[in-house]
Amino acid sequence: MNNHPHPTILLVDDEAIIRKTMAGKLNDEGFTVLTAENGPSALAYLKTSRVNLVITDLMMEGMNGIKVLEEVKAANPETAVIILTGYGDLTSAIDALRLGADDYLLKPCDLNELLFRINKSLEKQSLKKMVKLYEDILPICLDCKKIRDDSGTEPGKGVWMPVDQYLARKAGKSMSHGYCPECGKRFLDAIDKRQGQTPTGEKNP
Repeated sequence: MNNHPHPTILLVDDEAIIRKTMAGKLNDEGFTVLTAENGPSALAYLKTSRVNLVITDLMMEGMNGIKVLEEVKAANPETAVIILTGYGDLTSAIDALRLGADDYLLKPCDLNELLFRINKSLEKQSLKKMVKLYEDILPICLDCKKIRDDSGTEPGKGVWMPVDQYLARKAGKSMSHGYCPECGKRFLDAIDKRQGQTPTGEKNP
């Protein structure tokens, strides 16, 4: 079953019967399916459509599945790619994994196995997006307000430092300290109160 909301799959295969059969099954499972008969047609789709997953045959005339994989990842590294291969091309499929393919599947494909591999690849894609999201969030201590600088080290292992020190490191400039207008007014009002004066400078009765 499709566990992801309306993902789009691009199916690339030079055999029309395989494209039609697989597209029908995946449509029945709730996926939006685009089909391409060769690599150039697939890349044209990527320029105009948002694709979550590409399923491509390995052995095709002209642009093979490895080249499709490279072009897809170059256009958008987050797009998942599954390679379809025959038994005789298994070594090439394993090589594709080293080049960034998310999975490979032997032909002919069992529907349940295909759906399992698709959902597995989409889940990995979602996890990568979540990790990237957290990497883009700046860690700030709730108590002392120090910032953790994870640059150049494993996420979560960085050094905690005051905000001005962090900004100085990132901007490469010295920081000057002062008050914004709102904080300055609060500071002066507090001094006036301690001196028994109103904010206008008049003595309290």
